[in-house]
Amino acid sequence: MIAVDLRGHGRTALGDRPIRMVDMGDDLAAVLTELGYEWVDVLGYSMGVGVAFRLAVQHPEKVRRLVLVSAAYARDGFYPDILAQQAQMGAAAADAMKATPMYQAYAAVAPKPEDFPRLLDQMGKLMATPYDWAEDVKKLRGPVMLVFGDSDMYRPEHVIEFYKLLGGGLRDAGWMRENMSPNRLAILPGRTHYDIFFAPELVSTALPFLNGESNAMDWAGQVQR
Repeated sequence: MIAVDLRGHGRTALGDRPIRMVDMGDDLAAVLTELGYEWVDVLGYSMGVGVAFRLAVQHPEKVRRLVLVSAAYARDGFYPDILAQQAQMGAAAADAMKATPMYQAYAAVAPKPEDFPRLLDQMGKLMATPYDWAEDVKKLRGPVMLVFGDSDMYRPEHVIEFYKLLGGGLRDAGWMRENMSPNRLAILPGRTHYDIFFAPELVSTALPFLNGESNAMDWAGQVQR
């Protein structure tokens, strides 16, 4: 397993470049090239979804299977109150956040903890930047799995539209599953954006998909039993 600390996160320094998903997608491709991997299966959560998504769009030859956990393909997928919260992100919030576990985890490993206010400014600019990747969603080679909590920070209609852009949810699957999309949508009950990443059921949902496995039996298989 390859776990990457994104720019300005974990043990990776913030640097002087703006934080942009497109750039970080290229960063991941460079990491894979440096490590000598021809292709990988990719799972991203939250901001990591944007980076995983851009990697798959910009370097499709490097991604075999893709799992996107709790993220939007366009900025208007967020609930309005979340967009209002994101608009407040900036260096001015740094002092108030220093008592939080988020800052404490950051300061424990960051090469330059004093960059925290500048990181908040960079993240605020990223969150304020409009984006709509609907056309890029259609370019994904797949297979792709979308995973959300049933109490996530995204509007349910946006979640469904995301899946439809991948070719799912457009028609009945058919008796023999002949009309099924190769892509999947999973809604985990009782989960939010803030706790889905440590949900045991996330592992049992995503890992078989990444392994190309399925326990689902079609109609003919059921009859033969």
